Amino acid sequence: MAKVLVVAEDESTREGIVEGLRSSGLDVVDRGTGKGALETARSLGPDLIVCDMDLPDMDGFELCKRLRRDPLTERIPVVMVSGRATEMDRVLALELGADDFVAKPYSGRELVLRVRRSMARSPASMATADVMVFGELMIDVPGHRVLVRGRGVDVTATEFRLLTVMARRRGRVQTREQLLQEVWSTGEREAIDARTVDTHVRRLRDKLGEAAGSVETVRGVGYRFAS
Repeated sequence: MAKVLVVAEDESTREGIVEGLRSSGLDVVDRGTGKGALETARSLGPDLIVCDMDLPDMDGFELCKRLRRDPLTERIPVVMVSGRATEMDRVLALELGADDFVAKPYSGRELVLRVRRSMARSPASMATADVMVFGELMIDVPGHRVLVRGRGVDVTATEFRLLTVMARRRGRVQTREQLLQEVWSTGEREAIDARTVDTHVRRLRDKLGEAAGSVETVRGVGYRFAS
């Protein structure tokens, strides 16, 4: 299920957006400040952010700028909503990295459609295909197979989950903590730490051979699937 972060100071505005997105089948979290949104975006890695222009600690323009400067959040699609609907506001929002600009008043259905459209056209959006092909690398999810140039790669269940999670979020940096939370079960996480991810990534790269470059290290942050 795709995750959406909603940011708005006004509680009624926030609740209205959250309710509409949840009713359409999206997993939604919400925050009331720009600072809270930045922290959540870094830790959660949502598939999209809906940002109201008016926030108590910074406006939507500033939030968008900060999101685009951070390697952890730079590729997350942003849909900005605002009561200001001048051409200048729209142009500035798009220039600062917003993927769409929705002027108030808008219908809940319109916002949902724009959110889904922005996620669908983003290169960082979560892949939904059962079989993912990236050049010479193929990941067959139902068949639990990894192939490089048509030859099967013998990966463990954990390595397969790790590769699939990164591939579905290609182009987006994943911290060790994020990968640990998504790949390992609660019981497994109790016995290991985030550095265990490094070991598994190293082994996975060794097995991928010519396709090892698909998994990039982002120094001081984590990993990114780059194909």
